[in-house]
Amino acid sequence: MRWVFVIILSLCVSYASEVSQIFDFWTNLFRPLPRNPKEGFVPDYTPKYLEQFDFIIIGAGSAGCVLANRLTEVHDWKVLVLEAGGNENFFSDVPIFAPFLSLTPLNWGYNSEPEQKACRDLRGNVCFMPRGKVLGGSSVLNFLIYQRGHPEDYNDWARMGNEGWSYSEILPYFKKSENIQINELKNSSYHGKGGYLDIDYASFSSPLQTAFKHAGEELGFEWNDPNGENVIGFSKPQATIRKGRRCSTSKAFLEPVRFRQNLKVSKYSTVMKILIDPYTKKAYGVDFVKGNKRRRVIARREVILSAGTIGSAQILMLSGVGPADHLTEMGIKTLADLPVGYNLQDHVTFSGNAFIVNDSKLCVNDLRAASPLAAAAYLAGKGPLTLPGGATGLAFARTSYAADLSEGRPDMELVMGAGSLAGDFLGILRSLLGITDKWYWKMYGSLPMEVRQRTFSMNPVLIRPRSVGRLMLRSANFSDHPRIHPNYFHHPDDLSALREGLRLVEKVISTKAFQRFATRIHNVPFPGCEHYKFDSDDYWECAIMQTSITLDHQVGTCKMGPSGDRTAVVSPRLLVHGVQGLRIADASIIPRIPASHTLAPVVMIAEKAADLIKEDWGRYPFL
Repeated sequence: MRWVFVIILSLCVSYASEVSQIFDFWTNLFRPLPRNPKEGFVPDYTPKYLEQFDFIIIGAGSAGCVLANRLTEVHDWKVLVLEAGGNENFFSDVPIFAPFLSLTPLNWGYNSEPEQKACRDLRGNVCFMPRGKVLGGSSVLNFLIYQRGHPEDYNDWARMGNEGWSYSEILPYFKKSENIQINELKNSSYHGKGGYLDIDYASFSSPLQTAFKHAGEELGFEWNDPNGENVIGFSKPQATIRKGRRCSTSKAFLEPVRFRQNLKVSKYSTVMKILIDPYTKKAYGVDFVKGNKRRRVIARREVILSAGTIGSAQILMLSGVGPADHLTEMGIKTLADLPVGYNLQDHVTFSGNAFIVNDSKLCVNDLRAASPLAAAAYLAGKGPLTLPGGATGLAFARTSYAADLSEGRPDMELVMGAGSLAGDFLGILRSLLGITDKWYWKMYGSLPMEVRQRTFSMNPVLIRPRSVGRLMLRSANFSDHPRIHPNYFHHPDDLSALREGLRLVEKVISTKAFQRFATRIHNVPFPGCEHYKFDSDDYWECAIMQTSITLDHQVGTCKMGPSGDRTAVVSPRLLVHGVQGLRIADASIIPRIPASHTLAPVVMIAEKAADLIKEDWGRYPFL
């Protein structure tokens, strides 16, 4: 059966565009009627050659959908959105299926270059880097967690010379987009009501979540709102969920306005480059491919790049905006010499640990998730399938490596999962992480199937990394994926801090709250680390480098900074330095990665960008 799955998956990857369009066909036929009357399928539009628009948005992802909505509020602005993917589908609606989605054509399929200190025991010694190729972008692939970071993260941006980006100035944009559904938070001054993006808890809870809460209290942590006054503490994950289903930015922002006469969305449209006049240095259009045909559209006012940290940097460089020496090496004429692709930052997490309890009802493995009972509960918006990526608990804490941060700022996150890699009977998690069957059976083969069904995970996440990577072109061909060098653990403090995060996990598991369930770690050594004493510092550092993976929070490749900042690509108004009519609004502009899950800040960036555009073109913004 497993081989059948692998063969089907291989065909999906080989014929990604065709399979995606088949997904669109079947989704249109069989997707249940939307529970919200504002939801529905976005019509596909194919522009005429040289057709003109006021604004062309590249990418209908986490930011692009927000921009499409807000810019078409101005009725005499004609807006085109170019998206390389197609519709979401039935499976992408199911929150716990998030890991599976990265194995489908909804994912661009990026991989890092081989890493020296991370992903060492994964297939090809590379880190898989899923990015959304679908309406809604990575808000369709992510694990749905809505968490903004600490206020000082954004005050840091302002201190770097980015006027208008302090926490007090951007909090209204977080609240503008939000429609908080959690009763106890509806009157919070930190949350918004009536926005497009629903934020809620999963309806499913397990005794492990209660144990997590009590364990935090035993260790002196509050059970709190991590998007509120204090970030440090333990909590239930807030997620982009609407009545038990994923609420992507496409569902939230694009679908409700899909029939606006001034909005056109062209699906399956892969951008080749942005057209920039070499004399005036003004962006005036976009070349793209759709249906195996090269097409061109013209922008009367601006081209807005919202293709994400990887896509935006690649498209800029293909268009002649980037480091001159690198572009010359690729045979591309330099139109603006800017440090595109530098400043790549990401959150890295250690995966692979499994914790065993005394009752399988406490955990959720893939067999339980695939059961008829779970499916029936999901149809009512309940049950384990509503868990955001399987996450049941979040905690934010400080390690000893956070001494340079002000009080109250975390550098470590713990994510508790309802299941673990040991319970990955169908191989979906293995495929997502890049773990080989050989590694899996060597690690977990000694556990009987019954024991593997009663395991859960608790993974530390480094949310204040010091290591910085770089993205480079592989060639001048737009269809070639770029070369991604994350440089995980290049700074030695990152490895040490994550090891300390593992020690915090051990403290949590050792509390009375978890020992009530006889919780213990699966103590078979990680392959490749057997020569170290189990549970020693050296052992954990080895294990971290073997199977640590990205949390898919890549940011920073088109850094925001004032005109005097030689490391910056865009201004605080998100305009590309030295190029007219070209703006970037997505995670790539983030100058320093916040201690957050990145969907929330990306939506905020898009909300603020829309107002900046309206201001710059003499239209009163509606905050």
